[in-house]
Amino acid sequence: MNENELSNVVIGLAIKVHKTLGPGLLEKSYQECLYYELKEVGLKVEKEKELPLVYNSVKLDCGYRIDLLVEDKLVLELKSVEALNDLHLAQVLTYLKLGNYKLGLLINFNVLKLKDGIRRVII
Repeated sequence: MNENELSNVVIGLAIKVHKTLGPGLLEKSYQECLYYELKEVGLKVEKEKELPLVYNSVKLDCGYRIDLLVEDKLVLELKSVEALNDLHLAQVLTYLKLGNYKLGLLINFNVLKLKDGIRRVII
């Protein structure tokens, strides 16, 4: 499955989680439920995936962690905030660059309709 096909599956499952829980919960709640749903459909998913920064050929642990990494190729950054902003987008772009990934989804669960809280991030 390529990144686009994978993102369609993930978005469908994120909508399922959002319809069940609704907006207003902590980010961690959505992360755990989406992790569960992804595993249930047989996808490989890593939670809180550490992402080192390589500087002058030295790996540095700077505390970067991807919320969910699906099939070693799709970065998911989950939020439960009033509104997404440029810093959230920059965070996803950083993860994509550091991990050499092509596609990320920035998903804000604190919205009435989840489709309004999803941003695709491509590099």
